[in-house]
Amino acid sequence: MTIQTKIRLKKYSFILFYSTLLVPFISFWLAGFDGFKELAPYFALLYFFVLIPVLDAALGKDSLNIPVDDTKHVSEQIFYKVISLSCFPLMVLIVYFGAQQFVNEELGIVGKIGWIINTGIIGGVISINVAHELIHKNESIEKNSGGLLLSLVTYGGFKIEHVRGHHVDVSTPKDASSAKYNQSLYHFLPRAYFHNLVNAWRLEKKVLNRDGKTAWHYSNELFIWYGFSLLWLLILTLLFGWLGAVFFIGQSFVAFTLLEIINYIEHYGLRRNQQSNGRYERVTHHHSWNSNYFLTNILLLHLQRHSDHHAFPRRRYQVLRHYDDSPQLPAGYATMVLLALFPPLWKKIMNPIVDKYYLKSENGNGEVDAG
Repeated sequence: MTIQTKIRLKKYSFILFYSTLLVPFISFWLAGFDGFKELAPYFALLYFFVLIPVLDAALGKDSLNIPVDDTKHVSEQIFYKVISLSCFPLMVLIVYFGAQQFVNEELGIVGKIGWIINTGIIGGVISINVAHELIHKNESIEKNSGGLLLSLVTYGGFKIEHVRGHHVDVSTPKDASSAKYNQSLYHFLPRAYFHNLVNAWRLEKKVLNRDGKTAWHYSNELFIWYGFSLLWLLILTLLFGWLGAVFFIGQSFVAFTLLEIINYIEHYGLRRNQQSNGRYERVTHHHSWNSNYFLTNILLLHLQRHSDHHAFPRRRYQVLRHYDDSPQLPAGYATMVLLALFPPLWKKIMNPIVDKYYLKSENGNGEVDAG
């Protein structure tokens, strides 16, 4: 098979990305079976944290990189942009559909919690993940689509803090979104939530002050995106009453918590060296964990090629590259999320991998593949 044939096959594999959007509707179908109404929304957990890891192991890894000469051409193909830009209207539908199921009077508390989790996971996988792709781009339609997606999960500050904060301070003590060695997920999460909002405000205030405006100016991006969040909250409240508001807030919490768990995984224990002038070394593909499992990379638009994303933040998802010498996770993100929930198990598996990675690096023998 020629390299061009492989590129074409992988291109159309990205259509599988849309399979995530089917999960709520499959859950709804399952709810029609006797005795499954309360449990049906938990199909999302089964799909993402059981089925996907099994398929990851079965389908294996993908190290295909677009040839340098083809990078510009592939980057400009409209096919890939349509996938990312189509997500906002589709996610509006998903949130509305989830709210409809949540307010069903025949549904008990177990089922209602299930629909919050179901929709929240989709929001984490689609709204936040695709927004992460879009907010790095130069075109206004992409940046704004990213902001709107984040507004659906009440995490508009991520648009500012991630680009201007996290990407600047990644893998340094300044960055609350970069987990330190031996730090547990439950120590990490509250600090990440707080830092996202507070640092976003600080960074936006700095930009506005530079332009002679106060932080309370109407052009403050935080007012815009959290304003949209308030709009969605009000709409769901008008449509479904106070339960609509509970649902919107709940699914938002699940979505942005999933984001921060992924942040924890992506940089755990990695560090940039501080130079004699006090500055930290340049960010490279050695400062983020990489995972090259084919299916999860398709479903997450190459988010797992995070090493290259931090080295080249504006590089479009379809041309992100795999590097053998990047630090490699032992499994795909779905499996790693489950491990992170159990700190003793996480440290038992990941700490030796981090230690071995830096031992190899310091000995000058290259980097280590944990897979």
